[in-house]
Amino acid sequence: MIPIRDSTFSKDRPYVTWTLVALNALIYLWDRGGSILGPSQAFADLALHPHEVSLAVRGLGDPSDVGKLFTAMFLHGSLPHLIGNLLYLSAFGPNVEAAIGSARYALYYIFWGVCAFGAQIFVNPHSDAAVLGASGAIGGVLGAYFLLFPANKIKILIPPFFWWTFDVSAFVLLGIWFLAQILFPQDGVATWAHAGGFTAGMVTVLILGGAKKLLAEARFEKDEEFDFA
Repeated sequence: MIPIRDSTFSKDRPYVTWTLVALNALIYLWDRGGSILGPSQAFADLALHPHEVSLAVRGLGDPSDVGKLFTAMFLHGSLPHLIGNLLYLSAFGPNVEAAIGSARYALYYIFWGVCAFGAQIFVNPHSDAAVLGASGAIGGVLGAYFLLFPANKIKILIPPFFWWTFDVSAFVLLGIWFLAQILFPQDGVATWAHAGGFTAGMVTVLILGGAKKLLAEARFEKDEEFDFA
């Protein structure tokens, strides 16, 4: 399922979300020497390996490996990996940014990414497989959105039916997404990082006072293309 946009929008421009989208895309191109295809070249050694980070945290490995908790969230393994993440970030990020404020949103995005990788390492600390991508941090965005805007509708399309869009409740869509990470793990996908980021996003909203407090002064308008009957 590919999210296109949601049923409400803020007049505040989502500068942080736009910056994150651009930064991830630019780093992806830089990593491949300007090509949109091919393997990682410049930053392959900045991907996270759970076993290495686990040793570093315990003081038994290279301390610099801890820094990969931050660098790995801006790397992507393929063009579909990048595009999928940026579509979700573009669809859900702007309203979360408007709700919690751009400065806090930027800091929490990094925090969610670190929590996501932490969850993956906790579940599989001995893995030597490379873990990379913005999915965990974006999972935090989705978790925050889940509590902030559960009643919103999300316009989605399902490949290969690109001409046919559907409106789905955010609560249903994101609830299914979260449960899928736990109940149907996929080989080669850091599903526990996704779930960890999502959980961190929800906890963040609760710590900040909940949806009612965060949305008290926010300015959102309804998208007239959605049916609110």
